[in-house]
Amino acid sequence: MTGFDQRKEGFESRFAHKETLEFKAAARRNKMLGLWLAGLMNKSAREAEEYAKEVIISDFEEAGDEDVFRKLRADADAAGLDLSDHKIRSKMAQFMEQAREEIRNEG
Repeated sequence: MTGFDQRKEGFESRFAHKETLEFKAAARRNKMLGLWLAGLMNKSAREAEEYAKEVIISDFEEAGDEDVFRKLRADADAAGLDLSDHKIRSKMAQFMEQAREEIRNEG
C-alpha cells in the first residue's frame, strides 16, 4: 500500500467515524426533543418514551431536519401548544449541541 493509499484510507475512516457520531447525535437530539414536547403535552413517562421514539423515526423520512421540525410543529399545534417556529428550532439547535457534547464525552 502506498502512502497515498494509506492517507486516503485514513481520510475515509475519519469521515465514516464523523458521520456515525453525527447520526448518533441526531438520534439523541430527537429523543430529547420528543421528551421535551411530550412533557409540554403532559404525557405520562411511558407515553413520553413512545412519543420520543416516534420523533426519532420521523427523522428517516428525508435528509435534513425538516421532517423532524414538521412533526414537532404539527404535534404541538394538534395539542394546542403556543410554540413558535423559532422556539422549536431553538430547542432543536440546543439539544443537538447537548447531544454532540454528551457523545464527545463518552468517547
